[in-house]
Amino acid sequence: MKRSHLLAPLWAFCLILLPSCGGIPKGIKPVTNFELRRYLGQWYEVARLDHSFERGLSNVTASYNLRQDGSIEVINRGYDMEKQRWKEARGKAFFVAEPTVGRLKVSFFGPFYGGYNIIALDRQSYSYALVCGPNRNYLWVLARSQNLDPTVLHSLLEQARRLGFATDELIYPAHDRIPTREAEE
Repeated sequence: MKRSHLLAPLWAFCLILLPSCGGIPKGIKPVTNFELRRYLGQWYEVARLDHSFERGLSNVTASYNLRQDGSIEVINRGYDMEKQRWKEARGKAFFVAEPTVGRLKVSFFGPFYGGYNIIALDRQSYSYALVCGPNRNYLWVLARSQNLDPTVLHSLLEQARRLGFATDELIYPAHDRIPTREAEE
């Protein structure tokens, strides 16, 4: 009984992702002229809509690296202050269409994929991005640094609001206290 109780959230998450398989919300377009090599590397999560797999995490980063098979390694990492430990999820991503379109599908387990759609991007230096999932319940503001210029952030939030995202429900994770890996061991 205990085992099936633990698997229930996993199966619920799978049922959410299965139909989407890299979906994008109606009326939203991913960026074009996308350059993967410029997007690779570490990003800081500036804001997000709440969801169970990141709930309570601070110091959240996402790292993207090119794998030998052409797919993208995804490493999401955040610190759980309550449990005093780092949480990490490793996955892989693939382009849904051409690699010049910022629309990918990402999986953190098995054959289940969710949409990863880059809907706004700093074209000049790839220093910030607005990313959504397969529906309007998933939204992230990412930046190459822990803080984003307030004017840029306001512009991204206004764009997200116009696209139908609940920007008043965004969470802004702290990046001020980053425990070292040694602290968790």
